[in-house]
Amino acid sequence: MLAGLAARMRERGRDVVVTREPGGTALGERLRDVFTAPDLAIDPLAEALIVSAARAQHVSEVIEPALAAGRSVLCDRFAAATLAYQGYGRGVPQETLRGLIALATRGRYPDLTLLVDVSVDVSRSRVRARAVATGEAQDRLERESAAFHERVRDGYLDLARQDTRIVTLDGTLEPEALCDAAWQAVVAQCALPT
Repeated sequence: MLAGLAARMRERGRDVVVTREPGGTALGERLRDVFTAPDLAIDPLAEALIVSAARAQHVSEVIEPALAAGRSVLCDRFAAATLAYQGYGRGVPQETLRGLIALATRGRYPDLTLLVDVSVDVSRSRVRARAVATGEAQDRLERESAAFHERVRDGYLDLARQDTRIVTLDGTLEPEALCDAAWQAVVAQCALPT
């Protein structure tokens, strides 16, 4: 979906950076490897700190320079993911996470967050199918219990109810229809020409 959004924005003359979290920088990618390693047991607060360190580097090295240059930034996951995964999923207090997020982002928040929502069963089925298709093992978070993923999904939906900058999309739509819905949300929220 991000690639489709980026293509549409570029067609309309926008300079776009597509990135991801954790990751997006050399340090972020190394921290992502630790964060997702299936053989590690990571304390929930340590997990939040790893993501925050990756995010601080990402904001400093990629996001702020891109925005300062007038570029648009599309990021696969950002602050809401921390609140959902480490907060709702792991039980780290939201106040603690919001403080870490504010430090790591230097107060920078997205204009829009697109939440592609599917049931936990559908999500887990897709993750398994991707693992089979690519030959890559599921990562540490993907291997978590259905109960964990239900808490994360409930958290995302709760965050979307609280924040009008989070728009929920039906993740069961066909890819082109999902990209169309995402594009309409971007146009509406970010005042882009259709």
